[in-house]
Amino acid sequence: MRIEAMALERLVAAIFSAGGSTSDKASCVARHLVSSNLCGHDSHGVIRVSRYLAFVKAGEIRPDSDMTVVFESDTAVIVDGNMGFGQVIGEQAMDLLATKAKKAGMALVSIRNSGHLGRLGDWAERLAEHGLVSFHFLNTTGLGMMAVPYGGSDRRLSLNPLSICVPVAGRHPILLDMTSTVVAEGKLAVARNKGESVAPGTIVDKAGRPTTDPNDFYDGGALLTIGGHKGFALNVMIDLLAGALSGGGCTKPGVSVLVNTMTSIALDPGPITDPVAYFQEIERYGDWVTASPPAVPGGRVILPGDFEHETRAERQAQGIPIDETTWQEIVASGRSAGLARDTIDRLAAGG
Repeated sequence: MRIEAMALERLVAAIFSAGGSTSDKASCVARHLVSSNLCGHDSHGVIRVSRYLAFVKAGEIRPDSDMTVVFESDTAVIVDGNMGFGQVIGEQAMDLLATKAKKAGMALVSIRNSGHLGRLGDWAERLAEHGLVSFHFLNTTGLGMMAVPYGGSDRRLSLNPLSICVPVAGRHPILLDMTSTVVAEGKLAVARNKGESVAPGTIVDKAGRPTTDPNDFYDGGALLTIGGHKGFALNVMIDLLAGALSGGGCTKPGVSVLVNTMTSIALDPGPITDPVAYFQEIERYGDWVTASPPAVPGGRVILPGDFEHETRAERQAQGIPIDETTWQEIVASGRSAGLARDTIDRLAAGG
């Protein structure tokens, strides 16, 4: 099935409002989840609704929390998310970071004790709207310990994504948004819900044997890092930059609550470059790279971020595809929060 984006956003906001969030925070979470679906990252979209509600019911997320500042200077801030929704805390922290970076030319914010911060590229794109280049490093402190270290045999690494974004005048930004494992865990959940296999070289089972069945991962298996030892090294550095610097802690055993830490750095290229020459060079380079003759007939080269931009346009026009398992989970979440089934169906239909 396909659901129009605004209808899906209103439905998800209604579910979180019914689940105990204020309307502004429920709308914020819904907006970011649906935005992830719009740009093709279903793993960080509305498939997370039931998980987030479970966090709230368990007292692991405080749905109305805001960030508080722990340390602040002209160019650096440490904030505590007080276990609020990551989408809410992320917006607050990025807006503070943007203000400081525009004033000083460069700034850093490090977040600790946040709920799931969602799609990392969201925060990079938010800063790009201010004309800022940004770098983002995130860890999950231990509950997301789902990957094996290079040369090891058990789960000791979080998934630890990285995002880098470069705004381009008059065009959508060039955006890198990647996990340091072969895929994000949420993509395994999507594959499992659809009854699909994952690519070889993505996961191992609980005995450390290669497998393509996502159910093997959830039965005690693990994800592999990208590029062998190189991805492993990248994973470790991200954990240090996010967990240690924020004070929220690096990945460790015994964690029972999903806690995110994130360090973000933003810089304003305006004061240090000739803006006209800067953007001309970005466009020249991008056009030259994408003009490479395709390796296969009908193929093409795209820049980082093109996939998200094109998928967003297609799904805005055609609606967001929702598989049956995910839809039933959304319905069950709405019902558990107190929404009537006819209300859920009406909101999904745009009513």
